Amino acid sequence: MNTLALNIEKEISRHYRGLLRDYHKHSGFHDQKRIRKALEYAIENSSGHHVLHVIQVARIIARDMGMGSSAVIGALLIPEAKAAKSDRNKIQKLFGDEVAGIVESLVNISGIDTSKTSLHIESFKKLILTLAGDIQVLLIIIADRLQLMRSMENSSKERQQKLASESFNLYASLAHRLGLYSIKSELEDISMMYLEPEQYSFISEKLANTTRKRNRFIREFIKPVKEKLDKLGVEYEVKGRLKSVHSIWNKMKVQEVEFEEVYDLFAIRIIIDSDQEHERALCWQVYSVITDLYTPNPNRLRDWISIPKANGYESLHTTVVTPKGRWVEVQIRSRRMNEYAEKGMAAHWMYKGSSPDKLMDKWLARMRDALEEPEADSKGLMDNVKLSLSPEEIFVFTPKGDLKRLSAGATLLDFAFEIHSDVGAKCTGGRVNHKNVTLKHKLKNGDMVEVMTSKNQRPKQDWLSFVVCSKSKNRIKISLNEEKQKTSEIGKEILKRRLRNWKISFDDHNVKKLLKHYGLKYARDLYYRISEEKIDLMELKAFLLKEEQPVAGTQPDDNKEKKTGSKTAKTSAQEDFLIIENKVENIDYKLSACCKPRPGDRIFGFVTIKDGIKVHRMDCPNARQMIRRYPYRVIQTKWTESASGFVLIYRLKVSGRDEMGLVNRITEIISQDKELNMQSVNFSSKDGSFSGEIVLLVRNNSYIEGLTRRLLSIKGVQKVSALAE
Repeated sequence: MNTLALNIEKEISRHYRGLLRDYHKHSGFHDQKRIRKALEYAIENSSGHHVLHVIQVARIIARDMGMGSSAVIGALLIPEAKAAKSDRNKIQKLFGDEVAGIVESLVNISGIDTSKTSLHIESFKKLILTLAGDIQVLLIIIADRLQLMRSMENSSKERQQKLASESFNLYASLAHRLGLYSIKSELEDISMMYLEPEQYSFISEKLANTTRKRNRFIREFIKPVKEKLDKLGVEYEVKGRLKSVHSIWNKMKVQEVEFEEVYDLFAIRIIIDSDQEHERALCWQVYSVITDLYTPNPNRLRDWISIPKANGYESLHTTVVTPKGRWVEVQIRSRRMNEYAEKGMAAHWMYKGSSPDKLMDKWLARMRDALEEPEADSKGLMDNVKLSLSPEEIFVFTPKGDLKRLSAGATLLDFAFEIHSDVGAKCTGGRVNHKNVTLKHKLKNGDMVEVMTSKNQRPKQDWLSFVVCSKSKNRIKISLNEEKQKTSEIGKEILKRRLRNWKISFDDHNVKKLLKHYGLKYARDLYYRISEEKIDLMELKAFLLKEEQPVAGTQPDDNKEKKTGSKTAKTSAQEDFLIIENKVENIDYKLSACCKPRPGDRIFGFVTIKDGIKVHRMDCPNARQMIRRYPYRVIQTKWTESASGFVLIYRLKVSGRDEMGLVNRITEIISQDKELNMQSVNFSSKDGSFSGEIVLLVRNNSYIEGLTRRLLSIKGVQKVSALAE
């Protein structure tokens, strides 16, 4: 074994013994056997450097946070979680459900791209809080980052600055919101050391140079206080709390002062030992001693004993001035109150100006209770401390790692509209975490979402029934109105043509009469109803002819009507004549399923409202009724010679494993073959599989055999079958 490996092994052994001491001292639990098993598992599955790192993380969990064995074991399994190779069943069997859940949450969090945290820090904080699942996971990831920052001195400058930026923007902010003040301060200081090295060195040197003077001042300040407290028989402890380097630097910037002008570089904390029944009275008694000796600033008294802060923090804060004019902050609290603050309670950040939402406050209160209880009594509570930080929001990612905030219950279609209105309007489906989903699929926190679109897709009325975001609903309504406008334009053209056939003027006078007759306010509504076939045109004609004054060419004379109709029919036939070709551009037509016209059949076109032009055989069972009731929607059609060369109709069924762009590749191969004419395409996908049907016109069977071989060569296509009709 080389020297480096030997040294690492010694360090692992040393820190493991320290972990057991910390665990026993701060947690008071006797579950060392499970911890030893977890260490052996980590050693077996990770390198020496990683094992040393996670033992140090576990020490932070046990010593600084007072957590139990499940959190300690979860910390020891961090390398496996980060490698995303965790076998939940195996972890569950070895260490139980709670540890398996912790590791699973760590796997989810390890996949979050933190490179853009500074762009939307609040969203990232909420996402991590939601994914974490319970407080143990949150504390593990913060402890992991703290230990990583402590051991960065040999990393490249680029890596140091990247991790420092992440730590400052995300992890220190999370620790701050969770009340982990000392960890928050240390993360900020280390981050500043790499991001602002000159300012960090300047303040650190200033603090080091004034240490002796500062300690002497503290001794002189507390000497008379100790004498009085000793006479009262109070059991207490006095601590001096130095402000962090980053906090001092921030104060210098905000107040625009020099280092020497920052008067509250430290605070003196007096911690008394008392039972809970008498602790408040005793705190006020100590306060009386302090203010008898030194003059207080009444504007700086903070009484969080009589009325605790919203997060439960209890303490007395006052600022007093010494005879030499030096201002000093004094904090007075009981041992219980101090333990509460030291164990990660949100005690400091709120009075610094933050204003967290009420949901966070409630969650912090539950977290406080869980941290103060021993593991045996708090397991059930820990299971219930789930982070419903923002029940009205979820956070998901684009394939490029950009974070999007949506309303809870948001669907894939909501996500598409969040990306862009045009993307939403053309969305046909998508993939969530690399699995195919429908428009209605509900998204969850942390999902990675891809959107699939089609240029032929249009918003549907039923979309409004399952989208939840206001942006989506507004855009769908706008698009539907636009579609209604297009439909109205079709109705307007239908009315114009019909009135021309009847020799009735299309003008404002007649339109207003129709609006009044049908009880409508706007002409657009009239045209829309005509297009949707909600107005009988023959009844409309009768109304207009009855209302009109006798004018030549418009009298309801049967003979003239017949002549006019005959002439009109001829004119219409000349104006509206569609030729069905092999490749028709800019004309949306389909062969009707009711009569299945084939090349060579006598056919006609029928203008539908939603499906463009449908081609029917002249002997179609529905032909007589369509021609009689809606002659103005009938368009004469014929087959061209190129089309009539196709004599066989085949129904092609294709299925297999869904792949991105698969439909495009299939249709491209078919469209490139001049011997085939593709009449209709219908594809669907579910749970990673797809199936589709294509109707083709072909010249002979040999073309189908060649096409089948080419389609089977496409990646993802597993089965192709063709049925002649």
